[in-house]
Amino acid sequence: MPDPAATPPQDPPPDLRLVGPAVAAWVAAALALGASPFAVTLVCTVALAMVTVLLARHRTSATAVALAAGLLCACAGATAGALAGTAAHRGPLPQLARRAAEVTLEATVTGDPRTARAGSTVVLEADATRLDGPAGTAALRTPVLVLADRHSWLDLLPSTRLRLTGRLTLPTRGGSADRIAAVVRVAGQEPPHVIAPPTALQRAAARLRSGLRRATDGLAPDARALLPGLVVGDTSRIPADLDDAFRATDLTHLLAVSGGNFTILLALLIGPSHLSARAERRGLAARLGLPLRLTALLGGALSLGFVVVCRPDPSVLRAAACGLITLLALATGRRRSLLPALAAAVLLLVLFDPWLARSYGFLLSVLATAALLTLAPRWSEALQRRGVRPRLAEALAAAGAAQAVCGPVIALLAAQVSLVAVPCNLLSEPAVAAATVLGFAAMAAAPVALPAAKCLAWLAGWPASWTAVVARTGAALPGAALPWPAGWPGCLLLAAVTAAAVLAARRVRLLRRPWVCAGLALLLLLAVVRPAPLTRVVTGWPPSGWRLAACDVGQGDALVLAAGEGTAVVVDAGPDPHAVDGCLRGLQVERVPLLVLSHFHADHVDGLPGVLHGRAVGMIETTPFARPPGRAAFVRRAAAQAGVPVAEGAAGERRRLGDLSWEVLWPPPAGTSAAAEDGPNDASLVLLVRTAGLTLLLLGDLEPPAQQALVEAYPGLPPVDVLKVAHHGSAHQDAQLLRALHPRLALISVGAHNRYGHPAAATVAALKAQGAAVLRTDTDGAVAVTGSATAVTAGRGRRRRTGARCRGCVAWCKTDSWIPPVSMPTSAASAFNARPPPMRRRCASSNSGTSSPCRSRTCRSIWERRSCWRARPSWRRWCRPGAAASATSSTAPSPTC
Repeated sequence: MPDPAATPPQDPPPDLRLVGPAVAAWVAAALALGASPFAVTLVCTVALAMVTVLLARHRTSATAVALAAGLLCACAGATAGALAGTAAHRGPLPQLARRAAEVTLEATVTGDPRTARAGSTVVLEADATRLDGPAGTAALRTPVLVLADRHSWLDLLPSTRLRLTGRLTLPTRGGSADRIAAVVRVAGQEPPHVIAPPTALQRAAARLRSGLRRATDGLAPDARALLPGLVVGDTSRIPADLDDAFRATDLTHLLAVSGGNFTILLALLIGPSHLSARAERRGLAARLGLPLRLTALLGGALSLGFVVVCRPDPSVLRAAACGLITLLALATGRRRSLLPALAAAVLLLVLFDPWLARSYGFLLSVLATAALLTLAPRWSEALQRRGVRPRLAEALAAAGAAQAVCGPVIALLAAQVSLVAVPCNLLSEPAVAAATVLGFAAMAAAPVALPAAKCLAWLAGWPASWTAVVARTGAALPGAALPWPAGWPGCLLLAAVTAAAVLAARRVRLLRRPWVCAGLALLLLLAVVRPAPLTRVVTGWPPSGWRLAACDVGQGDALVLAAGEGTAVVVDAGPDPHAVDGCLRGLQVERVPLLVLSHFHADHVDGLPGVLHGRAVGMIETTPFARPPGRAAFVRRAAAQAGVPVAEGAAGERRRLGDLSWEVLWPPPAGTSAAAEDGPNDASLVLLVRTAGLTLLLLGDLEPPAQQALVEAYPGLPPVDVLKVAHHGSAHQDAQLLRALHPRLALISVGAHNRYGHPAAATVAALKAQGAAVLRTDTDGAVAVTGSATAVTAGRGRRRRTGARCRGCVAWCKTDSWIPPVSMPTSAASAFNARPPPMRRRCASSNSGTSSPCRSRTCRSIWERRSCWRARPSWRRWCRPGAAASATSSTAPSPTC
């Protein structure tokens, strides 16, 4: 038996020789892009000196050679990164952008134009090649981002040369966006001034892409939108809701053309890669009898055509580079291994374009490929040893490995973890392969035989539609996505959790314990489905008998008024469709007879698609003042697409839906109040609501002038139990209105760490001085108010309750102006103008908010027993009706309030 000490040192495994240098070059390039040239030069000099010493002293050591190779590649990456970072920001454009100068440029388009998701602005990337500015004419080559307002800019192709005039501004920094030196806002509504057409290659690629779009014109909406995206990455037709579904299920990689598409094409040509050089090789080339070198040349041409047609996105470049290296090995007869090919592709691409080192798309593509090459085979073998069929084991291992490695990066970008990503990827994978092959065939046939292309596209539409069904169904599940900390802390936390879970599974040999696996699968299923009774028991949300909920949607408003089982009236939709949709799902709201949009600012209406998603919405009611017009048009378009009528609210309108009733107090008709026409905020719909004995006032975003006009218009405005504070608790509040309302509970819907300073400390202090309990969505999360004037918070891990205040136990009289026995219309807007029956006078207790008919003009005195309890963090006394405190209350030292 040989002595281990006498055994010569082994070389590193061949599959790992290039991994270290590739990673070193990647990290060095990413750091050098934002570093000063002097610092990069100094570090590279020290690294080269270390390489010299290592090779001089340990020339025969494999470890020293590997370390020297890593240092040399790191120096090369740092040098390339420093040069690229300096080149991107040298020249006069950054200085002119700081002064917001107006210039005339000649630029070459480098990417496909696209429409910004919010609005109609066209965005395209270009290289500025000539500047006509205040200081004269200069030749340059600087990357810029062009913004234009005409849709004719969408027809431009890469390599087109333009002449444009616009104002320069500095771009937002961060990640790969740092490569943009300036943003050019094109002046006016002028069409693009083309001074040189695109190249013949780009025109040919455009004909192929447009042929695929023509071939899919007659398909179902989802297939028509998805098929160009699955085949060539053309996502221009994909609607926002389908894009959101793909994001929620982690299927967006299907729309970013990557190695999967290229692997399918290459496999059609050369067959399985491990058989490509053997006598039993397969594929189209083998059937045609093509020699290996000619097959490699055809594969290279296919790779270049794939990059041109699908555009040189990071994932496309990575896939093409790996394919070219594999084809080179095939042509030369060298040993082929996919992991060295991946490492070599990363090294070459980072040195060629250092900005890829900061691209999250490139990172995800490389991580997914590495997981498929390293983790997936081991996991597949483990599953097969436990009796899983080989094809199923390979699919499960591939999906699980890719999700485990890419999940932390996705969490960094999306601040969520998809719980349905693996099953959705498994269900969509066979359909994507079929749709890709048929889609490429349709694209190739479209220029010569459009009817045949349409037939092929029709066949490809079936698997594409199935993929859309999988994405929409997975995204609609209540627990499809788990909120997760954003940024690098969340990324590192999820990476640690994933690694710990994998190690624990190996330690306890999880695959040998079927009952444990079944239990974990059941827990995951319950977390995804989230049955309402179980969710309420576990989380306490939503509380039983809730009447009002303020959703935590960030810097915006979204209020929900309960109107029956699974039914609610929604007031405002917030700025984010995902947030309001998640809130409504958490509240188990399936039907929305009325959606009220107080005014047309983005923080109140941009979440409209989230309310419409998967729910029956009867009507949308808006303010009659359509300002700003862009967001008002957005609301009308979204409502028209969903088939929901839109009506305008008016002061004096009174409605009832079950035991929920409300009156519109503001704004008055156009031309009758200067305060209402002062701006969009002052045109907010103001609702006075009664539900389950509670009185609520929802002020929208009214400013002090409109608040003062509201007090003057309603001098007898009664005190309220719950006040939705105007304009997210800003400092602009009318003290007279707050004194008149005297709320028991003040709700402030506001985003955490917002740049407006909301809520203002003075506003919070004024509300507390009135005796109100103040709850904020930025610190307390979503807030629900029950019929017993109890507020319960969700999302921050605690419950806070507010009871009725002591007001001397004297009843007060008020006029009950909301008793119209009219059911809520769901389709006809004209029903809103029905005249209500005469008003009745009622009495209400100042302590409980309950009311009873008045027997005379003098209200009866109502005496009730009360209990005092503590509200953290200090001892405070509260009163509420009832013979005893609830189980969550603690008796105060004093027996009286």
